[in-house]
Amino acid sequence: MPAERIDGLVAVLDAIRGSGGITQPQLMRVVGLGRSVVAQRVAELQDAGLVASDGLGASTGGRAPRLLRFRAESGVVAGVDIGATGMVVGLADLAGTVLSKVEEGVDVADGPEVVLSRVEQVVEGLLRAQPAPRPLWGLAVGVPGPVDVGTGLPVAPPIMPGWDGYSIPDRLGARFAAPVWVDNDVNLLALGELRTNPVAAAAGDLLYVKIGTGIGAGLVSGGRLHRGVNGCAGDIGHVVVAEAGDVVCRCGNLGCLEAAAGGAALARDGRRLAEAGGSPVLAELLAASGRVTAADVTAAADRGDPAARALLARAGRLVGSALATLVSFYNPALVVLGGGVVQAGDHVLAVIRESVYRRSLPLATRTLRIEHSTLGADAGLAGAVHLALDAIFAPHRLPQWLPFSSPAAHPELAAAMANAAA
Repeated sequence: MPAERIDGLVAVLDAIRGSGGITQPQLMRVVGLGRSVVAQRVAELQDAGLVASDGLGASTGGRAPRLLRFRAESGVVAGVDIGATGMVVGLADLAGTVLSKVEEGVDVADGPEVVLSRVEQVVEGLLRAQPAPRPLWGLAVGVPGPVDVGTGLPVAPPIMPGWDGYSIPDRLGARFAAPVWVDNDVNLLALGELRTNPVAAAAGDLLYVKIGTGIGAGLVSGGRLHRGVNGCAGDIGHVVVAEAGDVVCRCGNLGCLEAAAGGAALARDGRRLAEAGGSPVLAELLAASGRVTAADVTAAADRGDPAARALLARAGRLVGSALATLVSFYNPALVVLGGGVVQAGDHVLAVIRESVYRRSLPLATRTLRIEHSTLGADAGLAGAVHLALDAIFAPHRLPQWLPFSSPAAHPELAAAMANAAA
C-alpha cells in the first residue's frame, strides 16, 4: 500500500474516531486533503466496515452533508490487569468504552500456567456473554513486573516466580487468534489516566505513582507514555533510601524504597507492632484474622491508632522524598497517586504532598498538582484497553490488517502485529 494512501487513510480514520460525528467538508478542513481524496479514503473505510453514515450535518446552504461516524461496535478488545493479589479483566468496544468486566483474587506467584488459564476462561466467558457477538480484535495485558517492551516478555520480575521470559503474547495470541501486547502494570495505570482523565490529558507531562504491594511509577511526556529503551523507566520501587536501613527487598537488594514503604512493608511492620503490643487496634485485627494487611494498618489509623498513623506517615515521607527528586528532575504538571495504600485514605497522601512541596525545587512545584487517581481500581483496565487500541490503529499496523477489515481471526497477523508496544 503506497505511503501516501496510508497517510490519508490514517488521517481520515483518526479524525473520524476523534469526533462524535463529522461531515466530509469538515474532514477536508481537519486533514488538509482535497475533496476527491477524502471521498476515496472514506469509501475505503466504509467498505472495511470501520465508518458509517449517521444522519445529516448542519447545512450551510444547499443539501445537508452526511455525518460520518466510527463504527466502535465492529469489534471488541480485551484488557487484562494482573496485580500481585488480584486481577481485572474486561471487554471494551473500539472507542474504549468498557462493556463488561470481572474482578477476582489471584496470586501472581502461582505462575503463568495457573494465572493465564484463568485469564483465558474469563475472557472466553465475557465473549460468550455479549448480547450481540463481536469479534475480538486484540488483547493487552499488564503485569506487576519489568517487561521487555520489544517482545512483551517479563524480565526477572521479583514477585512473579516462573514468569521470567514467558511469552504471554504467544500463548494468548494462539488461544484467541488475535494480537497481544504486554506492559508493566504501572505504565498501563499512567496510560489509563492519560486517556480518560481530562486533567491528565491537558497536563501532558505527568507521573503516575502506584503505592500498593509494591511501588512503581509511570511517566508521560508530551502526551506519550515514556518507557525508556527497554521498557523499565519509572521503576522507583527499587531506588535505595537511607531510612530503609538493611531491610532486604524481594528483588534481593538492601534498602529499596518498596521494602520500606510499600504495602507488603506496611503489613510486615504492622504485624510486628501488633505482636510487640505497640498497637492495640492492630493486635485486635491480628487476633481476629491471624494476619495484618496494609489495609488493616489504614483501618487502625482511621480508628485513631497513633502507631498505625506513624507507620503510614513514615511511608509517606519516604515516598515523598523519592518523588521530590523525580519532580525536580522531570518537572511534571501533575502527579497522580494510585494503588491500595493511597486509595484507602488521606493519611499517606497528605504526607507525600508535604514532602514533595518542601523538598522539590520551588519552580518545579509552582504549578504542580498532586491528586488521587480518578479511576481507582479501574485505571489498569482502562490502560490495557487503550494500549490495545493505540497499537491496533497505529499508522504502521493499519496496512497489516485493513485488507482483512479487522485483525480478528487471522492467526497469521497475530505475531506480526504483536511485536513492540504501541
